[in-house]
Amino acid sequence: MEINFNKTDGLVPVVIQDEQTLEVLMLGYMNKEAYDKTVQENIVTFFSRSKNRLWTKGETSNNFLHVKNISLDCDQDTLLIKVKPDGPTCHTGSRSCFNTDYNQNFILQLEQIIADRYENPKEGSYVNKLRNKGLNKIAQKVGEEGVETVIAALAETETDLINESSDLIFHLLVLLREKGLSLQTIAKNLEERHK
Repeated sequence: MEINFNKTDGLVPVVIQDEQTLEVLMLGYMNKEAYDKTVQENIVTFFSRSKNRLWTKGETSNNFLHVKNISLDCDQDTLLIKVKPDGPTCHTGSRSCFNTDYNQNFILQLEQIIADRYENPKEGSYVNKLRNKGLNKIAQKVGEEGVETVIAALAETETDLINESSDLIFHLLVLLREKGLSLQTIAKNLEERHK
């Protein structure tokens, strides 16, 4: 990767994005040494302009940012790093340093929660109860929720439609996980069909 650290006095801006939800979590800066340490350890290290030293995100909070992918922009002077955060990214305890009203990509996070229930079953979890009933029951729930969504759209309130649509999407996510598919697979298919 040919990063141009000379363009901006040895520092390049780094956009940190959640690998799963694609939410922008923070912006920081790296010099060559911070970049090399990040690549070597697979944990994001910045150059702190206020501390005037290398600073590994999470060094005091343990909310490390685990590197999943690094991309360089077309001008070779800005990095996009997709990460798996250990916890909240912002020092305020928020998931992101940007004060967004809600997690715009919660559906992707919900997909991760469902996957976690599959990998680490929790007693009393609705996902695990569904999973234990098998594929036929999961598929049946998607059908039921689809019909209820149509009924809500035609004859019920907006709130009913929102609730039924939420149920439909949730159960569809469980069905996709049961079949070993992801939203990424669906998104790629939709993108290809759009061309």
